[in-house]
Amino acid sequence: MHQQSPTAGPVQIVTITPDHKFILDEKKLKEILYHRRAQGKKISLVSIAGDFRKGKSFMLDFFLRYLRAKNQKEWIGKESEPLKGFDWRGGAGRHTTGMIMWSEPFIMSLPNGEEIAVLLMDTQGTFDSNSTVFENAFIFALTLLVSSVTVYNIMHNLQEDNLQHLSFFAEYGVLALDAYHTSPFQQLTFLVRDWQFEYETPYGFHGGEEVLTNRLQIRPNQHHDLELVRSRLRQCFRKVNCFLMPHPGLKVTNRREFDGRLEDIEKDFKTQLQSLIPELFRSDNANFVKEINGEQITSTQLFEYFRTYCAVFASGELPSPKAMLEATAEANNLAAKAVSKEFYTRAMEQHCGGDRPYIHPNQLDALHQEVYRQSIEKFRCARKMGGEEMSQTYLQDLENELAEQYSNYKKHNDSKNVFAFSRTPTTFISCMVLCYIIAGLLEAIWLGGINFIFMFAFWLCFVLLSMWLYTKYSGDHAEIGEYIDYFADVIWIHGFHPVYSRCIRSAMRSVLGHTKLE
Repeated sequence: MHQQSPTAGPVQIVTITPDHKFILDEKKLKEILYHRRAQGKKISLVSIAGDFRKGKSFMLDFFLRYLRAKNQKEWIGKESEPLKGFDWRGGAGRHTTGMIMWSEPFIMSLPNGEEIAVLLMDTQGTFDSNSTVFENAFIFALTLLVSSVTVYNIMHNLQEDNLQHLSFFAEYGVLALDAYHTSPFQQLTFLVRDWQFEYETPYGFHGGEEVLTNRLQIRPNQHHDLELVRSRLRQCFRKVNCFLMPHPGLKVTNRREFDGRLEDIEKDFKTQLQSLIPELFRSDNANFVKEINGEQITSTQLFEYFRTYCAVFASGELPSPKAMLEATAEANNLAAKAVSKEFYTRAMEQHCGGDRPYIHPNQLDALHQEVYRQSIEKFRCARKMGGEEMSQTYLQDLENELAEQYSNYKKHNDSKNVFAFSRTPTTFISCMVLCYIIAGLLEAIWLGGINFIFMFAFWLCFVLLSMWLYTKYSGDHAEIGEYIDYFADVIWIHGFHPVYSRCIRSAMRSVLGHTKLE
């Protein structure tokens, strides 16, 4: 794990307004997903969802403590250390609203040594007196769609209503399976809090598997809807498991001044924490890295999925499973386009962006052609949903956006050409020097009768240059300055530029021959 900034903290990325509309804060989300640590890396998003006032934020802070720990064997911390991170408090009222993400990603290594960015997300508790059915569905849907690991926090027991909340996603999942032959959701972990029957079924994953197997069993004469959600659940999620958690103790639930110190928490709870959390963050877990359509995605791609999913829910009504599938296909193409565009931008910035020195237009064009080719190839090779027709639409958008970017890079490159800024004075001064030399040569070979033409041109250039300097310095008569610029451009284009270009092409030929993209 990498040391985090002292200013890191929870950031609200989705806000739900008093009139039950939600707002995605794209700027804040982008700051997190485009963080320097996450840039270009594959990501894992671990989130927690469930009913309100059931200790989700409290549990999430232990996730945070694990990710912050330098020594994974002693991650749980000191007995007297308060719990910090996501805001939480005891009581009966709702605390977390909308969706909250930790402001900085954590870095973990996969078994092959590749680094990934790990993100944590907290969600508004569902089914309180203020939430609408749509709010609850939106929060739960978005959580499942963007997370690689979703912890479904429930109290006391795994009951039928917990499974019914997943019925909409089971139907969506079957459509996705039929269309793209891959499970749309990754890991769902039922976290049963305050498990009271340890004498029958032990705490932890082992006991949880017993409970889960029993609840998902299809029985004779079972209602069709109940049978359907059970048969589809394990199909739609690549991994479904369950963990039984003991009660943390009365000091945790009954004391207003409780601040998360381990000394106030029951031993059984602390023991089970040390079994649960390392298992959730196992980097060798095949479901740990976020995948969509069978492809592991980066933080750049996840941003596009967030935006598209939120747009689908903007109508204020729960979309149909088919509409969700279409939205996923759209987001998938947008994500592929974003990655290709990011590749183009990064390569161009490396060679001609920011304070990079001016390069000749011919070299810039050669660079653009090569990076453009690679960027388009990257888009074409990406696994995409929605068919060829949808893909072609986004390919055309990508081509247009890259052309626009290239135009901006050309302008930026031209702005760094000092000679282009000083073209008018340089042209007139060059003309004056040339006219003066020619007049002197004519005088020396007794052709003084002709040299007055060149001296006239000399003084004309001098007067025009003086007028140009006056208009630029004073700001008066700007239109005269523009006419003089135009006159200087005509002289430059038809007089000096052909010679200049021939010299530059000759000088750059060898450089262009050895230029390679990094």
